[in-house]
Amino acid sequence: MGLMQKAATLRLENLHLAQGQRSVLEGISGEIASGAVTALIGANGAGKSTLIKALMGELRPLAGKVHCAVPRARRAWLPQQLALDLSFPMSVEELVMTGTWPTHGALKGYCAAHYRQGRDIMARLGISDVAHRPLGELSGGQRQRALLGRTLMQQARLLLLDEPFANVDAQTVDILIPIIRQMADDGATVIVVLHDMEHVKRLADAVLLLQNGTGQWRSADAVAASLPAAHCFAGGAHA
Repeated sequence: MGLMQKAATLRLENLHLAQGQRSVLEGISGEIASGAVTALIGANGAGKSTLIKALMGELRPLAGKVHCAVPRARRAWLPQQLALDLSFPMSVEELVMTGTWPTHGALKGYCAAHYRQGRDIMARLGISDVAHRPLGELSGGQRQRALLGRTLMQQARLLLLDEPFANVDAQTVDILIPIIRQMADDGATVIVVLHDMEHVKRLADAVLLLQNGTGQWRSADAVAASLPAAHCFAGGAHA
Protein backbone atom coordinates (compact mmCIF):
# COMPACT_ATOMS: atom_id res chain seq x y z
CA MET A 1 0.00 0.00 0.00
CA GLY A 2 2.96 2.32 -0.51
CA LEU A 3 3.65 2.68 3.19
CA MET A 4 7.28 3.74 2.86
CA GLN A 5 6.41 6.56 0.43
CA LYS A 6 4.03 8.33 2.81
CA ALA A 7 5.10 11.12 5.12
CA ALA A 8 5.39 10.45 8.84
CA THR A 9 2.74 11.99 11.07
CA LEU A 10 4.28 10.60 14.25
CA ARG A 11 7.93 10.15 15.14
CA LEU A 12 8.94 8.26 18.28
CA GLU A 13 12.35 9.15 19.64
CA ASN A 14 13.87 6.65 22.09
CA LEU A 15 10.77 6.52 24.32
CA HIS A 16 11.05 5.22 27.87
CA LEU A 17 7.62 4.76 29.46
CA ALA A 18 6.54 3.71 32.93
CA GLN A 19 3.34 3.13 34.87
CA GLY A 20 3.76 4.11 38.50
CA GLN A 21 7.16 2.86 39.57
CA ARG A 22 7.29 0.10 36.94
CA SER A 23 9.20 0.55 33.70
CA VAL A 24 7.05 -0.71 30.83
CA LEU A 25 8.83 0.18 27.58
CA GLU A 26 12.34 1.36 26.68
CA GLY A 27 14.03 2.52 23.49
CA ILE A 28 10.90 2.78 21.32
CA SER A 29 11.82 4.66 18.15
CA GLY A 30 10.40 4.88 14.67
CA GLU A 31 8.11 6.74 12.30
CA ILE A 32 4.40 6.16 11.82
CA ALA A 33 3.16 7.18 8.40
CA SER A 34 0.03 9.09 7.52
CA GLY A 35 -2.44 7.27 5.30
CA ALA A 36 -1.58 3.93 6.90
CA VAL A 37 -2.84 1.57 9.59
CA THR A 38 -0.24 0.55 12.17
CA ALA A 39 -1.14 -2.34 14.46
CA LEU A 40 0.20 -2.60 18.01
CA ILE A 41 0.40 -6.21 19.10
CA GLY A 42 1.78 -8.05 22.10
CA ALA A 43 0.76 -10.04 25.15
CA ASN A 44 -1.08 -8.62 28.14
CA GLY A 45 1.19 -6.25 30.04
CA ALA A 46 3.44 -5.65 27.02
CA GLY A 47 2.71 -1.92 27.05
CA LYS A 48 0.17 -1.37 24.29
CA SER A 49 -2.20 0.89 26.24
CA THR A 50 0.77 2.63 27.87
CA LEU A 51 2.13 3.56 24.46
CA ILE A 52 -1.31 4.74 23.31
CA LYS A 53 -1.51 7.09 26.32
CA ALA A 54 1.92 8.49 25.51
CA LEU A 55 0.96 9.08 21.88
CA MET A 56 -2.16 10.95 23.03
CA GLY A 57 -0.11 13.11 25.38
CA GLU A 58 -1.77 11.67 28.50
CA LEU A 59 1.42 10.04 29.80
CA ARG A 60 4.72 11.90 30.08
CA PRO A 61 7.71 9.80 28.97
CA LEU A 62 10.53 9.26 31.45
CA ALA A 63 12.84 9.88 28.52
CA GLY A 64 12.55 10.48 24.80
CA LYS A 65 9.90 12.35 22.83
CA VAL A 66 6.77 11.93 20.76
CA HIS A 67 6.78 14.28 17.75
CA CYS A 68 3.27 14.68 16.32
CA ALA A 69 2.29 16.78 13.29
CA VAL A 70 -1.46 16.56 13.99
CA PRO A 71 -3.13 19.32 16.08
CA ARG A 72 -4.85 18.12 19.25
CA ALA A 73 -8.30 18.97 17.92
CA ARG A 74 -7.80 16.39 15.18
CA ARG A 75 -6.55 13.58 17.44
CA ALA A 76 -9.09 10.99 18.55
CA TRP A 77 -8.79 8.09 20.99
CA LEU A 78 -11.28 5.24 21.02
CA PRO A 79 -10.61 3.51 24.36
CA GLN A 80 -11.63 0.02 25.39
CA GLN A 81 -15.36 -0.22 26.04
CA LEU A 82 -14.62 -0.90 29.70
CA ALA A 83 -13.70 2.80 29.98
CA LEU A 84 -17.18 3.92 28.88
CA ASP A 85 -19.57 5.02 31.65
CA LEU A 86 -22.82 3.33 30.64
CA SER A 87 -24.74 4.96 33.49
CA PHE A 88 -24.36 8.40 31.93
CA PRO A 89 -27.67 9.35 30.25
CA MET A 90 -26.50 9.85 26.68
CA SER A 91 -28.05 8.59 23.46
CA VAL A 92 -26.21 7.26 20.42
CA GLU A 93 -26.87 10.48 18.50
CA GLU A 94 -25.67 12.62 21.40
CA LEU A 95 -22.44 10.62 21.62
CA VAL A 96 -21.79 10.91 17.89
CA MET A 97 -22.45 14.66 17.97
CA THR A 98 -19.83 15.19 20.69
CA GLY A 99 -17.28 14.57 17.95
CA THR A 100 -17.75 18.23 17.00
CA TRP A 101 -16.58 19.48 20.40
CA PRO A 102 -12.79 19.62 19.82
CA THR A 103 -13.22 22.04 16.91
CA HIS A 104 -16.68 23.56 17.45
CA GLY A 105 -16.78 23.79 21.23
CA ALA A 106 -18.85 21.91 23.81
CA LEU A 107 -21.12 24.82 24.76
CA LYS A 108 -22.31 25.82 21.30
CA GLY A 109 -25.40 24.37 19.69
CA TYR A 110 -25.30 22.20 16.59
CA CYS A 111 -26.25 23.57 13.18
CA ALA A 112 -28.28 21.79 10.50
CA ALA A 113 -25.09 20.70 8.73
CA HIS A 114 -23.87 19.01 11.91
CA TYR A 115 -27.10 17.04 12.25
CA ARG A 116 -26.99 15.99 8.59
CA GLN A 117 -23.41 14.83 9.01
CA GLY A 118 -24.33 12.90 12.15
CA ARG A 119 -27.25 11.18 10.42
CA ASP A 120 -25.04 10.23 7.47
CA ILE A 121 -22.42 8.76 9.81
CA MET A 122 -24.97 6.74 11.78
CA ALA A 123 -26.43 5.39 8.54
CA ARG A 124 -22.96 4.41 7.34
CA LEU A 125 -22.38 2.55 10.62
CA GLY A 126 -25.80 0.89 10.60
CA ILE A 127 -26.99 2.45 13.87
CA SER A 128 -29.66 4.87 12.63
CA ASP A 129 -32.37 2.70 14.19
CA VAL A 130 -30.87 3.11 17.67
CA ALA A 131 -30.01 6.81 17.37
CA HIS A 132 -32.18 7.81 20.34
CA ARG A 133 -31.49 4.85 22.59
CA PRO A 134 -29.23 5.30 25.65
CA LEU A 135 -25.78 3.73 25.48
CA GLY A 136 -26.53 1.41 28.39
CA GLU A 137 -29.21 -0.37 26.35
CA LEU A 138 -26.98 -1.18 23.40
CA SER A 139 -25.03 -4.29 22.52
CA GLY A 140 -21.25 -4.14 22.60
CA GLY A 141 -21.15 -3.94 18.82
CA GLN A 142 -23.62 -1.06 18.68
CA ARG A 143 -21.67 0.88 21.29
CA GLN A 144 -18.43 0.40 19.39
CA ARG A 145 -20.03 1.68 16.20
CA ALA A 146 -21.30 4.74 18.10
CA LEU A 147 -17.83 5.39 19.50
CA LEU A 148 -16.29 5.20 16.04
CA GLY A 149 -19.07 7.48 14.82
CA ARG A 150 -17.84 10.12 17.25
CA THR A 151 -14.35 10.00 15.70
CA LEU A 152 -15.82 10.21 12.19
CA MET A 153 -17.76 13.28 13.30
CA GLN A 154 -14.53 14.77 14.61
CA GLN A 155 -12.85 14.20 11.22
CA ALA A 156 -9.81 12.97 13.10
CA ARG A 157 -6.47 12.91 11.32
CA LEU A 158 -4.84 10.81 14.03
CA LEU A 159 -6.95 7.93 15.30
CA LEU A 160 -5.87 5.63 18.12
CA LEU A 161 -8.06 2.57 18.69
CA ASP A 162 -7.62 0.35 21.75
CA GLU A 163 -8.90 -3.13 20.86
CA PRO A 164 -11.87 -1.94 18.78
CA PHE A 165 -12.99 -5.49 17.96
CA ALA A 166 -13.03 -6.84 21.51
CA ASN A 167 -16.45 -8.04 22.69
CA VAL A 168 -18.23 -7.16 19.47
CA ASP A 169 -20.09 -9.32 16.95
CA ALA A 170 -18.73 -10.43 13.58
CA GLN A 171 -21.12 -8.11 11.73
CA THR A 172 -19.68 -5.10 13.56
CA VAL A 173 -16.13 -6.19 12.71
CA ASP A 174 -17.11 -6.46 9.04
CA ILE A 175 -18.60 -2.94 9.17
CA LEU A 176 -15.75 -1.29 11.07
CA ILE A 177 -12.74 -2.72 9.22
CA PRO A 178 -13.52 -1.13 5.83
CA ILE A 179 -14.47 2.18 7.48
CA ILE A 180 -11.18 2.28 9.40
CA ARG A 181 -9.33 1.27 6.24
CA GLN A 182 -11.05 4.07 4.32
CA MET A 183 -10.06 6.64 6.95
CA ALA A 184 -6.42 5.68 6.39
CA ASP A 185 -6.83 5.70 2.62
CA ASP A 186 -8.20 9.24 2.95
CA GLY A 187 -4.97 10.30 4.66
CA ALA A 188 -5.56 9.73 8.38
CA THR A 189 -2.96 8.08 10.59
CA VAL A 190 -4.52 5.06 12.29
CA ILE A 191 -2.92 3.16 15.18
CA VAL A 192 -4.88 0.19 16.44
CA VAL A 193 -4.29 -2.28 19.26
CA LEU A 194 -5.13 -5.75 17.99
CA HIS A 195 -4.87 -9.24 19.43
CA ASP A 196 -6.33 -11.35 16.61
CA MET A 197 -3.97 -12.14 13.73
CA GLU A 198 -6.86 -12.37 11.30
CA HIS A 199 -7.69 -8.74 12.03
CA VAL A 200 -4.02 -7.80 11.60
CA LYS A 201 -4.00 -9.45 8.17
CA ARG A 202 -7.22 -7.70 7.10
CA LEU A 203 -6.38 -4.22 8.32
CA ALA A 204 -2.74 -3.41 9.04
CA ASP A 205 -0.02 -1.98 6.79
CA ALA A 206 2.68 -2.17 9.45
CA VAL A 207 3.04 -3.77 12.87
CA LEU A 208 4.82 -2.72 16.05
CA LEU A 209 5.32 -5.82 18.18
CA LEU A 210 5.82 -5.00 21.85
CA GLN A 211 7.70 -7.71 23.70
CA ASN A 212 9.99 -7.85 26.72
CA GLY A 213 9.87 -4.09 27.20
CA THR A 214 10.97 -3.23 23.67
CA GLY A 215 9.39 -2.76 20.25
CA GLN A 216 10.08 -4.46 16.94
CA TRP A 217 8.78 -3.05 13.65
CA ARG A 218 7.45 -5.65 11.24
CA SER A 219 5.41 -5.72 8.06
CA ALA A 220 1.93 -7.18 8.41
CA ASP A 221 2.85 -9.89 5.90
CA ALA A 222 5.91 -10.90 7.90
CA VAL A 223 3.93 -11.16 11.13
CA ALA A 224 1.19 -13.15 9.43
CA ALA A 225 3.78 -15.53 7.98
CA SER A 226 5.48 -16.07 11.35
CA LEU A 227 2.32 -16.79 13.33
CA PRO A 228 -0.59 -19.12 12.57
CA ALA A 229 -3.74 -17.43 11.23
CA ALA A 230 -5.69 -18.52 14.29
CA HIS A 231 -3.17 -17.03 16.72
CA CYS A 232 -4.58 -14.56 19.24
CA PHE A 233 -2.71 -12.51 21.77
CA ALA A 234 -4.56 -12.35 25.07
CA GLY A 235 -7.05 -9.49 24.99
CA GLY A 236 -8.60 -7.36 27.70
CA ALA A 237 -7.01 -4.96 30.14
CA HIS A 238 -3.27 -4.52 29.85
CA ALA A 239 -0.48 -2.07 30.51
